[in-house]
Amino acid sequence: MLMNSSDKTAKLYYGPSSFRVLRPGSHVLCAVTGEPIALQELRYWSAERQEAYASPEIATRRLLGIV
Repeated sequence: MLMNSSDKTAKLYYGPSSFRVLRPGSHVLCAVTGEPIALQELRYWSAERQEAYASPEIATRRLLGIV
């Protein structure tokens, strides 16, 4: 089956208050759980670690070193 860009994982550069798309796609993967996060739903990430998170709880646990 052929995939189009809407089926692919995007590559992003995470800044402190926004992100930039480096490779188009429909989603990124949560750095902790691996679950897909649609770009329009992406709200939590670490610019320092260059990682995306699926929820604020997951982001907090990751940043505190709990996961």
